[in-house]
Parts: sequence; C-alpha cells; structure tokens
Amino acid sequence: MDLSKRIRGLTGGGSDGWDVFYKARRMVGAGVDVTELTQGEHDIRTDQSILDAMHRSASSGHTGYSMVPGNDSLRDAVAARVTERTGVSTTRDNVLVTPGGQAALFASHHAVCDEGDVALYCDPYYATYPGTLRGVGAVPRAVRCLPENAFEPSFSDIAAKSSDAKSLLVNTPNNPTGVVYSAETVDGIARACREYDMWCISDEVYDTQVWDGTHISPRTLDGMAQRTLVIGSMSKSHAMTGSRVGWIVGPEVAIENLINLATHTTYGVPGYIQDAAVFALGEGVELEDKVGAPFKRRRVLGQAILAKQNVVGLVPSSGAMYMMLDIRNTGLSGDDFADKLLDAHHIAVMPGESFGASAAGHVRVAMTVEDSAFEVSLQTIVDFAKGFQP
Repeated sequence: MDLSKRIRGLTGGGSDGWDVFYKARRMVGAGVDVTELTQGEHDIRTDQSILDAMHRSASSGHTGYSMVPGNDSLRDAVAARVTERTGVSTTRDNVLVTPGGQAALFASHHAVCDEGDVALYCDPYYATYPGTLRGVGAVPRAVRCLPENAFEPSFSDIAAKSSDAKSLLVNTPNNPTGVVYSAETVDGIARACREYDMWCISDEVYDTQVWDGTHISPRTLDGMAQRTLVIGSMSKSHAMTGSRVGWIVGPEVAIENLINLATHTTYGVPGYIQDAAVFALGEGVELEDKVGAPFKRRRVLGQAILAKQNVVGLVPSSGAMYMMLDIRNTGLSGDDFADKLLDAHHIAVMPGESFGASAAGHVRVAMTVEDSAFEVSLQTIVDFAKGFQP
C-alpha cells in the first residue's frame, strides 16, 4: 500500500538537514564522548519552581481534558504579556494555546494557505519550515537572505518572490543566525505583506533573548495586526522544551477558526502544564533573564575568542542561543567542515546548509554547554579551521 504523496514529500525528497546531528547521536549511543552544539536545548533544566507548580496542579486533579483553545488563565496571561511588551491591545480572544511552537507554525499555515498556495519563508531558515509548509499542502518558496546583508531580508528580496504568494514566514530573533532584525527590515516585511496582500506568520519564540538591538514584532506596525499570526512558546524563554506549550496570537476570526482545527487535531494542552506556564509567566522577566543568562554570557566569551583570529567569521550574534560562524575561508562546505570536525574532535555543530542555500559555508554553534566546555570547543573549532586555511 502506498503512503500519501504529502507525507512522503515532507522533506522535498532529500535529507531533512540533520545528518550530522544523527551521526553524533549514533556516536553517543556507541559510548563516544561527543560535545553536542547542535540542538537548541538548554543545558539547564526547567526551573524547580515551575515543576513544583506543575506537580501541585496535577496532584490536585488537573489531569483531565482541558479547554481546547487553552484555559482562560493562560490565554489571559499570554494576552497581558503581549499587550505589555508590544503595546498592541490583545485579549484571550486573540490567543490559541498549542502544543509548542511547532504545532503553532503548522496550524497557522493551515489557517491561511489552501492546497497549492505559495508560502514564502526566509533562507536561512529553521530546519522544519519547508516541511511544515509542504505538510499543509502549500508550495514553499524561499526568499534568499545573503550573508553580506547579515542574513536579513530586504523589501526588494521579498517583493521579488511575492507576486502570487499567500503568506510570508519570518523569524526574529533568528534561528539559525542569531540575528535580530532591524527596524528597517521589519518595516520592509510589513510593507511587502501590505502591498502584496500576504499574511505574515511571525515566529517570535526567542523574543526574550535579545543581546543587542530591539525586538520588533511585525504585528505592531500599521495595518499588520489583522494580517499577522505571531508564534510564541515557553520552550526557549522558560526552558520548558519538553512541556510542549506555545501559542498563536492573531485576529479573532483567525483564532476562532484555528480553535476548530485544534478540536480536530491536538485537542488541547494538558491542564497541569498550562497551570505551570501561568505560574512561569507570572514570575516575570527575572525568571526569563535567569534562563537567558548563560547564552548572553557565552556570547561574550565566544566573541572574545573569535576576535583574536581572522579565519572564522561571526555573523552578528544579537539574539537567541546560537552563533553562526562563517568558515568559507577554509574552502570547505559547512557539511564537510561539520563532518570532519565531528570525526576529528568529537564536536558536533550544524552545517549551514542544513538551514538553506544562503548559509552555505557556515556552521551554527548552539551555546548550550557549560562555559568552560563552550570556550574549549569554540577554540578547538577555530584551531581546526586554521588547518584548512590556504
């Protein structure tokens, strides 16, 4: 029996971009000591106070079916957070709670794209983006964002791809590059969406991890609130990756229809996890800063190492938990560099090619091991690169 074309075609018929990651995991399974700088997974666990709140909720009986749109307490907490941080009036009717940011991305594109619609996304991109678009029956089309422009999309870059597009997916602070989009870039995104009548799907899961610059949500700009769906999550901001709780913020009519989709797919998020999220959000920026502090600190450590050499370049690392390194001076592709590095030094990084053609000749380093191990690993990467310098 044949499987559906859609499920067989999620990765476009090629690799899903995680070959080095899977190889590293096989090595770990075989007992090899590998320093994994691949996945955006915190090296600290969920704060004990959040786990205690989750335990209290579960122990008190909040383990049955929850409200499909999300419990009012969490929807209200998300709405209040968004209103305070963006200045755009937001209520629970603008919020759908989802099982993490990935489910929110999938649902959002279902909401705005019909079968065969063109859906734009920026390259470099988070590895699941093209497959997510294919998964809803859309036709993915990349907007190339070049390294000489710090991987930020310009209005002209977007406009060149937009004549028949239905939606544009953007991500700032950005994974994989660590770039925080400038006001000019966000203005260009909004202008393109208005002029070409596109929905904007804005992935903002790293909005609490901004080290330089200012995070600007496209939803805040003129004419954008009614054509923007914002993706949020507790995963990165509160180290709750395994809890799978995220949200979509958007126009009421979109949320009403997305609730129908959730009723027929995910059927809600466990109530005790939602209660833990309400508690975590109630702790305010102090807890968010605590979760982000290791990445802010390691960014400074990494910048100091990279400043002492001229072989490995650094893409402006303004936010998130990653450094994107330019290794084109070695003459190697990102794939080859990452594979050879893993074999030689048992350090796993993600090839830039995993995130699209624009990031070829780069590697992404997740700042997700303790400080001294991160410094040793980054210095090893630099020294390894020097060995290939012409």
